[in-house]
Amino acid sequence: MILGTASHVGKSLLTAGLGRIFSDDGICVAPFKAQNMSLNSAATPDGREIGRAQALQAEACRVTPCAEMNPVLIKPSSETGAQVMLLGKVWGQVTASDYHQRRVEELFPAVIESYRTMAARHQLMLLEGAGSPAEINLRKHDIVNMRMAHAVDAACVLVGDIDRGGVFASLLGTMELLEAEDRARIRGFVINKFRGDVSLLVPGVEMMERRLGIPCAGVVPFLQDLGLEEEDGVALDDRRTVWQDRSSLPSRQLRIGVIAVPHMANFTDFDALAAEPSVSLVSIEDPLEASLADVLILPGSKQTLDDLQWIRDRGFEPFLDAYPGFVIGVCGGFQMLGLSIEDRAGVESAGRPRTMHGLGKLAVHTVMRCEKTVRRTCGRTRLWGGCSFSGYEIHMGETTSEDYGGSGWSDVILSSGRVCGTYIHGLFDDDGLRHGFLDFTRRACGLAPAPDHACIGAQRQARIDRWASHLRRSLDVKRIREWANI
Repeated sequence: MILGTASHVGKSLLTAGLGRIFSDDGICVAPFKAQNMSLNSAATPDGREIGRAQALQAEACRVTPCAEMNPVLIKPSSETGAQVMLLGKVWGQVTASDYHQRRVEELFPAVIESYRTMAARHQLMLLEGAGSPAEINLRKHDIVNMRMAHAVDAACVLVGDIDRGGVFASLLGTMELLEAEDRARIRGFVINKFRGDVSLLVPGVEMMERRLGIPCAGVVPFLQDLGLEEEDGVALDDRRTVWQDRSSLPSRQLRIGVIAVPHMANFTDFDALAAEPSVSLVSIEDPLEASLADVLILPGSKQTLDDLQWIRDRGFEPFLDAYPGFVIGVCGGFQMLGLSIEDRAGVESAGRPRTMHGLGKLAVHTVMRCEKTVRRTCGRTRLWGGCSFSGYEIHMGETTSEDYGGSGWSDVILSSGRVCGTYIHGLFDDDGLRHGFLDFTRRACGLAPAPDHACIGAQRQARIDRWASHLRRSLDVKRIREWANI
């Protein structure tokens, strides 16, 4: 099990990298995270929903992603409420206090059964913890960290992030707050995201080994331009909010703004665009910041109606009425661009029916349904040069089109002039479609052709391999294998 001193210390990517290492060594390995809290999710081949990190980890392990890899997925809908997914399907809407104090115990048997199902099919299971195992206020009902480790007799490695500072105190504090039986499961620690001369770190590492009574399993240097998505909401705080290129030259970067609604979901949809050398992509919270954008994107949302109201309150509606650039709505953003959104069953509002006028940019109407649509999708769009694509849908609403006389419009991307909408997540991950979109948009904006393009899809396996090689050089893999009884 990979545990962390906090969220965003690198647990998910370390699990993915170790999965590729063990897969390369001929071991049948699979990831497992008992409970995940994330608004970044992925669709499995059989139409179930899991955390995006577990989908990446499955890819790194070279196994097909399935709901049992992440049996409980919590999707926050407010400060105190969330939608709970059990084995990839909607289980219910709960408050934080109700979940932690009562509901979690109802789910733990399904978690254990999921683990047993996975363990029966694989030689090695790589478990990922969540947040910190030392959240003492939640320990009694914590099913994802030490309780899970004890239930399956897992050897644990504790990871700390030195890039954010205080790594030694974090490691020591975490161990001090654990019960003796929990500390006994921690076989070693890893220091992640180190920058600089590693020799300067040696005295601190040696002192930690003496204080903790466990060895350091490696110091992982920070790896630039890794190009693998992060699912943690903390990663959203690190995203660029200032345009890199403000020039007016035809050779300048295409400026793409993502409207950073409060309940943004699947923000990794735009990582591939951000990686393009000809693109400057920023997160935008104010219409004044959007005036420089060539393209504005309304992203997916876990609370579409609330985020639509936020857009209005921020003054984006009159701005969009006069905006001359391209507007793209993805999933919840697509719904917002329509004429109306009806939530008759109160799907997003704890049973309270609501209806709102949309932004009126596309002739579509959306009705929220209790049944969630989760599926993988592939095909070809007529836009941007007629590109093929693959992606996935995850949404609660059903959208019908006035222009096409019903829900069966003839393209996965509905377009009206410079405004487009789609339910497809991961659309821009496809190299061909993304390049076609960028070429078309640059021409339409009077910009020179991009001198080069990123080939992220083609390079994805190479990126995973690069990360695994980096970890193999940085970690004591032999010792980790011994801890895992390999």
